[in-house]
Amino acid sequence: MAPADPASSTLKGRSLFITGASRGIGLAIALRAAKDGANVAIAAKTTEPHPKLPGTIFTAAAEIEAAGGRALPLAVDIRDEEQVARAVQRTAQEFGGIDILVNNASAISLTGTRATDMRRFDLMHEVNTRGTFLCSKLCLPHLERAPNPHILMLAPPLNFEERWFAPHLAYSLAKFGMSLCVLGLAGELRARGIAVNALWPRTVIGTAALRIAMQGAGAEALHRVRSPEILADAAHIILTRDSRGFSGRYCIDEDILREAGLTDFARYRATDVREEDLQPDFFL
Repeated sequence: MAPADPASSTLKGRSLFITGASRGIGLAIALRAAKDGANVAIAAKTTEPHPKLPGTIFTAAAEIEAAGGRALPLAVDIRDEEQVARAVQRTAQEFGGIDILVNNASAISLTGTRATDMRRFDLMHEVNTRGTFLCSKLCLPHLERAPNPHILMLAPPLNFEERWFAPHLAYSLAKFGMSLCVLGLAGELRARGIAVNALWPRTVIGTAALRIAMQGAGAEALHRVRSPEILADAAHIILTRDSRGFSGRYCIDEDILREAGLTDFARYRATDVREEDLQPDFFL
């Protein structure tokens, strides 16, 4: 863990525990941190190649190390308290502490109430809400000793409108559970100097998991997306800010980048569609 100034423009030497970092947004955030020379614990379930989803904790570790970071692949089901506890302890031992927790792991099923079986309902709540709470709880003793500690949730603003619940109530309940963790933890931990923030995309992000979730939505919708790198760059800005002065925020990727002076987002478009034709994300 870096003993440097509490806040700086780099994550060099900082240690991150990222859930669901074997692919997609979690991996993109890990790779951006690795470019600075960060240490990254990859806490995810996938140890063997998935028939539909690319990447394992081991391929992610190889990418992180190739990008300039140190990687610790950890086989973790964040629904299992003992597994999470062991992973957190091993991370702290390997890297000398934990500076940053990124609660990225999430389960999604965009189904209506009658079409949502209770096994899927339970999975989403156990991963999204309970997993976020559990990982935050178990990382706290290490974050309290960090010079610039951050918890970042990949979760939406608390936008309680009927249109965000009616089409997929079970998923919305579970996802907003992560957002409520931001609200509660930010207040609870502010006096201890631990920042707790949320980050959410302005547009749909093109990940393999999303393509599976949106089967039947049509090829056009799946082309009007941005790449996970936009969230990685926004997360980097948040995680290098002073934890004592930036907490309890529900950040949108595009807004964070604009505040940092970036106005051209063409690099993040997955295809050559126009900026105005990109698909807006849920909950905004």
